[in-house]
Amino acid sequence: MSKELLRVTNLKKYYPIKGGFLGQTVNHVKAVDDISFAVNEGETVSIVGESGCGKSTAGRTILRLEEPTAGTVYFDGVDLTTLSNKQLRKTRKNMQIIFQDPFASLNPRQTVAQILQEALHIQNIVPREERKARAIELLETVGLASHQVDRYPHEFSGGQRQRVGIARALSLNPKLIICDEAVSALDVSIRAQILNLLKNLQKDYKLTYLFISHDLGVVRHISDRVIVMYLGRIVEVADKKTLFDHAKHPYTSALLSAIPVPKPGREKKRIVLTGDVPSAIDPPEGCRFHTRCPFAAEKCMEDMPKLRPVPQTAPGHYSACHFFEEIYKD
Repeated sequence: MSKELLRVTNLKKYYPIKGGFLGQTVNHVKAVDDISFAVNEGETVSIVGESGCGKSTAGRTILRLEEPTAGTVYFDGVDLTTLSNKQLRKTRKNMQIIFQDPFASLNPRQTVAQILQEALHIQNIVPREERKARAIELLETVGLASHQVDRYPHEFSGGQRQRVGIARALSLNPKLIICDEAVSALDVSIRAQILNLLKNLQKDYKLTYLFISHDLGVVRHISDRVIVMYLGRIVEVADKKTLFDHAKHPYTSALLSAIPVPKPGREKKRIVLTGDVPSAIDPPEGCRFHTRCPFAAEKCMEDMPKLRPVPQTAPGHYSACHFFEEIYKD
């Protein structure tokens, strides 16, 4: 059995809303509201959900790019939330992130060589005279040519820029890489190339991925397990096959029904959700999905459902629905 690398427990991230004459805190945006999960070494765990569900905030909070409001994040047995900035810098070389926008995440004033050498300089793990050679090695690892090392980001295509971002993430030989919508800004053909590159790098470097995406087609290709989030909370967790074949939450079912069918003439029943996603400032009482759920009952409006094991499917399948036994009888 693989060793547990990351454990997130009761993680919360609230953003204060200031108001009034004195600029006092009058409310909070509850971007991430009490989520818990674990990731094992060598595993790819995906977090999926609509825009605004809190998945990207969760990823950034885990790395402490955003300071958590509450909860713990254990990485390789160490609670990151208790570390000082100096201690965190040493630990960060084992945790990296690939951002969504491959242009905005690269410094336009630096060459690729300078971008890739920056982390090596900060962490001081490669002698100065060897850093450019390391940058060239990283470029070739992600499928770019050595002669491109002295170019600037604007001289690359979007897919090439994202390869540079991946090379930067690899530069410190991390254990965990958080991919924050890493392929959503790319063309479909380039997207497939980048996904295959990530899978190959995972095998070669024994990487662990936390993959954040709204695209379930992409998630199906790359994931081992999937976490579904809605309005700051986790509503379902399962291995990839179980989730796609035997979803046990109405929100997950609606997301799956929106995946395009690649076979012409084959019809697929679409589950259309009515209404808008409620505000994270004032989320609904009870189940947060009840305002859009076709199966909502009075209990859903009063009691917050907890993640419960789904006994009739594979181990590790959990659903936060009061009535999944009745809704999914088959």
